[in-house]
Amino acid sequence: MAVKLDNIKKVHLIGIGGCSMNGLAQILRSRGFEVGGSDSAVSPFTKRLDELGIPVTIGQKAENVDGSDLVIYSAAIKPDNPERLRARELGIPEMERSVALGMLSEGYENVVGIAGCHGKTTITSMLALIAEQGGLDATVHVGGFVEFLKGGTRIGSHDLFITEACEYVESFLTLRPTVALINNIDDDHLDYFRDIDHITDAFRKFVALIPKGGMFIGCTDDPRVRGLLDEYKGRVNELRYGLDAAYDPDYYPENAVYDDYGCPSYDLYFRGASCGRVTLHVPGQHNMLNSVAAMAVALSHGTDFKVAANALASFKNTRRRFEYYGERDGVRVFHDYAHHPAEIRAAVDSGLRTPHKELYCVFQCNSYTRAKTLFCGHQGDCFKGVTKVLVPDIYPGREKDDGSVHARDMVKAINEATGNALYLSTFEEISDWLKANASEGDIVVTLGSGDVYIQTNKLL
Repeated sequence: MAVKLDNIKKVHLIGIGGCSMNGLAQILRSRGFEVGGSDSAVSPFTKRLDELGIPVTIGQKAENVDGSDLVIYSAAIKPDNPERLRARELGIPEMERSVALGMLSEGYENVVGIAGCHGKTTITSMLALIAEQGGLDATVHVGGFVEFLKGGTRIGSHDLFITEACEYVESFLTLRPTVALINNIDDDHLDYFRDIDHITDAFRKFVALIPKGGMFIGCTDDPRVRGLLDEYKGRVNELRYGLDAAYDPDYYPENAVYDDYGCPSYDLYFRGASCGRVTLHVPGQHNMLNSVAAMAVALSHGTDFKVAANALASFKNTRRRFEYYGERDGVRVFHDYAHHPAEIRAAVDSGLRTPHKELYCVFQCNSYTRAKTLFCGHQGDCFKGVTKVLVPDIYPGREKDDGSVHARDMVKAINEATGNALYLSTFEEISDWLKANASEGDIVVTLGSGDVYIQTNKLL
């Protein structure tokens, strides 16, 4: 059923507390729609919606959709959900989240889509802070919880919309970007994509959405992104950024130094000329690259360098990005959402740059497909430098266990690469092991996108 938002007054969102759905609710309300929704549990996102006066019902019941003109649902909401069943019974049109976001993006003069298999939440969050501090009058949509926004959305101008553009199930192809940024292309989401060529082709289609006069901003450190930049050269405007000057980026850092907490500062250069000094208070080389990406977007949209640099100096990680959880017996505990080998390398880099005696990692894989295709393959070396990697049972996530892979298989692959992994089935066992083996001055980093961020509290 074709739906035009012009004919819609009241919108109901199923799963309104999701990291993207709650922001979509706020944007819809800012555009004049009457908005409400439901979710299965209270969360920081639902609390924020309550503060903003957007009604949220906890518990999903058929009658929740009564009186709505449109039902929007997230990818996690299945067709047999009682509210979706009721919508079909009443003839209320349904729309998937990414489609709704794409339709809304058409209402902005300029749309910047921040894409890439890793880093897009941080880059978008950095841009949100630059906007918040006066560097951009933009509406920004982040796929994570950002402390200074008390959620994931900033409502600003109707002329500029900056949003994460997620590649999973090619949902970013619903957007209509005038500017597309791609940070990297990696072999992730292999439960949907056939292989890396399939993934690269999805990003190729994303770049093809850029209209004449639009811009492609790409990271030259990534060979697949470089390939797309070369492929589209002359067909769209382009800006290149990266850490390695050998690949001729337009924006790049020089004279980088790291403080005692692994946080970098550097001189930002644009085509051979220094823009000024940037100081970050988030750790890791990957965050330096993320900040260069954010600078490329902000400066290309007219932001004053000092305003953007000051914003980045006050930037703190979004939740679940090397987030400090607490300390037990002198052992500090951090958590990071990292669930792909490339993201784990970045998190381990942050840990190694943070003062410590020994570095322990707890990795909970949340996908049987990812366990088989990545962690039982050739990428077990992502834990290089870690004293011990503790691996609990796989968290099922969206998949069912077919018995073809086990956490022990990942441990074997990691040990073949770096010899530092240990299987402990539960977080209670992991907590006991750390209590017996970790000592004052050590740090523990828990990793994964399942419920590990909840389980981390058991270590404290």
